[in-house]
Amino acid sequence: MSMPVTAFESGAKGNSVQITEDEAAVYDRQIRLWGLEAQQRMRNATILIVRLRGTATEVIKNIVLAGIGKLVLVDSDEVTDEDLGAGFFFREEDVGKKKVEAAKTRIESLNPLVTVQTMKHHTLLERELLDALVMSVDLVCVTDWHREGLIRINEVCRRFGKPFYAGGTFGLLGYIFCDLLKHDYIAPDRSAQGDAPRSVKASQIYSPLHMALRHQWSGLTKRQTKELNPAAVYAILALWEYQKRQDGKVPDNVDATPELLSIANAMLTEAEVNSQVLSTMPLELIESVCTSAAHEFSPVCAVVGGLLAQDILKALAAREAPIANFFVFDGNSGSGTVVRMNM
Repeated sequence: MSMPVTAFESGAKGNSVQITEDEAAVYDRQIRLWGLEAQQRMRNATILIVRLRGTATEVIKNIVLAGIGKLVLVDSDEVTDEDLGAGFFFREEDVGKKKVEAAKTRIESLNPLVTVQTMKHHTLLERELLDALVMSVDLVCVTDWHREGLIRINEVCRRFGKPFYAGGTFGLLGYIFCDLLKHDYIAPDRSAQGDAPRSVKASQIYSPLHMALRHQWSGLTKRQTKELNPAAVYAILALWEYQKRQDGKVPDNVDATPELLSIANAMLTEAEVNSQVLSTMPLELIESVCTSAAHEFSPVCAVVGGLLAQDILKALAAREAPIANFFVFDGNSGSGTVVRMNM
C-alpha cells in the first residue's frame, strides 16, 4: 500500500473501529492484562515512525505485535551492510534497496491485522508536508536523529496536539525522550485499603525538548545527582551538540575526544551539576563514546527500542505512568535512569 507524497489518510481518531471477535481472540492475553478499553485505544491508533534503524526496528516489532491500528513509516535511506546487524527486517539481498520497501512485507507478516504504510520521500519532512503528515496520525516517534530535527518535529507535534517520542542509540549509550503534552492516565493506588478503589486518575504536564534541554541540576542533593548518572546523560547531550558542529556526523575515532570532552564539560558547568559528584566527564567514557557512537549494537537497540515501544503502548492505553521525561541507558553498566528535565 503506497501513498502519494502530497496526500495523507486521516488519523484513526476520526473513524473509531471496534475490536471484532476474531481480533479479541488474537489479543486475548493483552486484553486480560490491560483491559478491552486500552486495547481499543491501540487498535484505533495511527503511529508515525521516522527513520528505520536498530531502535525503530525493535519499536515497530513490539507495537505491531501489540495491535496498533496503523503504522506509517518514513525513511528515504537505502539498506547498507551495516544495517544487517541490528536491522532484523533486512537480508543481504536487500542491500541497496530502499529500507521501507525491504522491510514492509516482513513488518506486515508480524501482524496482518495492522495496516502498514511506507513513505520513502525525504521531502515529507519539509514544513508543509510535515504538518499534513503529523495531523494525519495520533502519535509521532522519531528515532536516531539529530537534536535540531527532533526539536523541529516536536514543535510541529505541539502545534497539532500530538504526543511526541524520540529515541536512539550511540554505541553503548541510548536514550528516550517524550513530550506527551498534558497526559491523563490511570495509576494504581498503592495507598488504597480494604474496599477502596485500587486505581486513581492522574495527570502529568510535559515539557518540549527545547525546554527540557535547559534543565538545571542545582536543586538536587549529592545523592540524587549520583543516582541519575549525569555522566551518561551529558555524554548523549554532548553528542547532539557535536553533531550540530560537525554537520550531523558523530565521532568515529578517538581523535574526537578533546572536542567532545570540552563540549560535555561546558554543559556540566552550565547545568550546575553537583561538582562533588561529577566535576569533569570521565575520560574513559568519552574515549569509549568516540570509538563506538557511530555503530549500532543489537543488545542496546533491543533494550532501548523495547522500552520505547512499551512506553508508547502505555501512553496509548492511558494505563500506568509513562517516562517523565528523559531516559538514559548506559550499556557499560547495564543500567538505566530517568531524569525529570524541566518538569
